[in-house]
Amino acid sequence: MDFSSLGLSEPLLRAVAARAYSTPTPIQSAAIPEILSGRDVWASAQTGSGKTAAFSLPILQLLGAGPRPGGRFARALILVPTRELAGQIGEAIGRSSAHLPYSLKTLTVFGGVSINPQMMALGRGTDILVATPGRLLDLLEHNAVSLSAVSILVLDEADRLLEEGFIDELGRIVRLLPARRQSLLFSATFPPAVQSLATALLRDPVRIEAPSPAAAGPDISQRVIEVDAPRRTQLLRHLIQENQWSGVLVFVATKYATEHVAEKLRQAGLVATALHGDLSQGARSRALADFQAGTVRVLLATDLAARGIDIVRLPVVVNFDLPRSAVDYTHRIGRTGRAGETGLAISFVSASTHAHFRLIEKRHRLNLPREQVEGFEPVETEVPAPSGDGIKGRRKSKKDKLREAVARALPLRPAGQTR
Repeated sequence: MDFSSLGLSEPLLRAVAARAYSTPTPIQSAAIPEILSGRDVWASAQTGSGKTAAFSLPILQLLGAGPRPGGRFARALILVPTRELAGQIGEAIGRSSAHLPYSLKTLTVFGGVSINPQMMALGRGTDILVATPGRLLDLLEHNAVSLSAVSILVLDEADRLLEEGFIDELGRIVRLLPARRQSLLFSATFPPAVQSLATALLRDPVRIEAPSPAAAGPDISQRVIEVDAPRRTQLLRHLIQENQWSGVLVFVATKYATEHVAEKLRQAGLVATALHGDLSQGARSRALADFQAGTVRVLLATDLAARGIDIVRLPVVVNFDLPRSAVDYTHRIGRTGRAGETGLAISFVSASTHAHFRLIEKRHRLNLPREQVEGFEPVETEVPAPSGDGIKGRRKSKKDKLREAVARALPLRPAGQTR
């Protein structure tokens, strides 16, 4: 199958060719024809699967066929959890629309920067609005934009939208949308809360499940290195210098750790910087730009960077701290080995994290050998997992609480209701 068989227009096919896309990914092959036909879509799509093109290409085609209202209206709304993902999607849409015979306006809005330029840009309306929920609500309260003409709604990274606590914001936004619209929901995982969200928002959706490229593809080599926790920074520096890695994305657990480890690496002569949510948007953008340009060799990041950031030709990802969620392991290592490149993912495990990594392996059906690096052999012994009584359900889980929050914010439609 090639892109010409998916029903895309000739200008969009030229845009695809200009970006050197030869064969559609599984999510693109499945989703594009369904979206073009007007169906609601409920899609499982991991990071690096090509989902941005899966929804943006058909949206560009559908909007080109309809009239554009004047004034402060948006015609398509794409909601995302992070500023970085919003910027990436906006840029991708801009590249894909370059060959269109008609003009479509795309605006990207998020917090952390002044709201005034965004309000001015929205004064004449927009065809596609890419937004984080909090900033969109700010703009709505200022009457800078109207959602009454939105014909297509996209929730991208729906699971992360819920995890980041945006459910109340989503409810307020959805109530301002027209009842008759096409809704597209993309999520890497489908816990009960996301299933409730899909039931509330989608009408007779087509279900699509795309394989995880990070888990299924052969392009990412995964290694597990045992090391005592206090010596991880020294080991990281040794590996970078010994292997002469040109660029390394290192995931740590806290904002403080990004700055602390980055400073230790700088003291050792490595150019390193931090990326976390407390930085201004300008600082975050500079950190990413410097890393992609190669002027920064090591980027220390929280899970802010695990999804939605497309770093070209990133050779190595290091889990300095293991992700709390087994699902996030896939998102993290999926930053490398993209677009046909090979990649390397390394995870540090210490006495207190052996058991947690075994859970990650079980979830992803992995069985990775443990390695030790000469001079950094661990001396601490593994901490036994808590025994407990193994009984679940005495307290509400985080997933149960999220599902209840969805039900409160977005009441389910009565059976048979249409839009």
